[in-house]
Amino acid sequence: MDRLQEMSSFVAVVEAGSFVGAADSTGLSKAALSRHVAALEQRLGVRLLHRTTRRLSLTVDGQVLHARAKDLLASVEELESELTSHTAEAVGMLRVNAPLTFGVRHLAPLWCRFLERHPKVSLDVQLNDRVVDLVEEGYDLAVRITQLPSSQLISRKLASTRMVACASPDYLRRHGRIAQPQDLTQHRVISYSYWATRDEWVFTGPDGEVSVRTRPFMHTNNGDTCRLAALAHQGVILQPDFLVGPDLRRGDLVEVMPDYRSSEIGIYAVFPTRKHLPAKTRKLIDFLVESFRMPPWQA
Repeated sequence: MDRLQEMSSFVAVVEAGSFVGAADSTGLSKAALSRHVAALEQRLGVRLLHRTTRRLSLTVDGQVLHARAKDLLASVEELESELTSHTAEAVGMLRVNAPLTFGVRHLAPLWCRFLERHPKVSLDVQLNDRVVDLVEEGYDLAVRITQLPSSQLISRKLASTRMVACASPDYLRRHGRIAQPQDLTQHRVISYSYWATRDEWVFTGPDGEVSVRTRPFMHTNNGDTCRLAALAHQGVILQPDFLVGPDLRRGDLVEVMPDYRSSEIGIYAVFPTRKHLPAKTRKLIDFLVESFRMPPWQA
């Protein structure tokens, strides 16, 4: 007899509280369920259920098997769902959330390519830098730029980006060179409001980690606003290289304190669960992983 079927029948009987209830929920006969559980007990050599005319209860061995069997059956179901979704056709609406700047610069060029591959999918792409509740707000997937993705969500890493402290050459000529983090307290700073440490910037230098509390004259919740202020010679910014990389390569911005490096953070696709993940979602995740295998800002 199929071992998985035996365990599935056993779990169904326990969950339903009776053989009759399990028969209703599974569509199997009471006699078939009874045979499956009896065969499982005989094969294992232990009693799993205490049976009386009024009720069923688990033995100690039954409690152990029930917990493990539920996990095993869930893993099998997840594996089947994953394999099926890889071969199934992607169909339906996909709601996606992403940060504004990254969404415009690096995701917007990809959407048409994805839709060409999967013409039966439609997209609803919402861009903002607020951390949304995927389940509460009905998103299938979000792209997040963070050091650690939420432990309550499933994540797949797409790429990484380095935070760079930089300013324009004209600003540095007028206001002086920045040699170490403490020098930033004497400089004009444009601060990104959603940065995890807010106005405290942390660097790793020759002697280890150093942090400095900056004194911004301007806060904004948008990275492009920070970048444009720096290009207008207004001060120092701390922004990811996926945004300021081209400016650094052209010399319009220059990295300050090159001996002191800020953090490298991950770019992730996050989604609520792997279980019963629709083909449309899995194919989008695979597409994004493929698209960022060689991130353009690291070329």
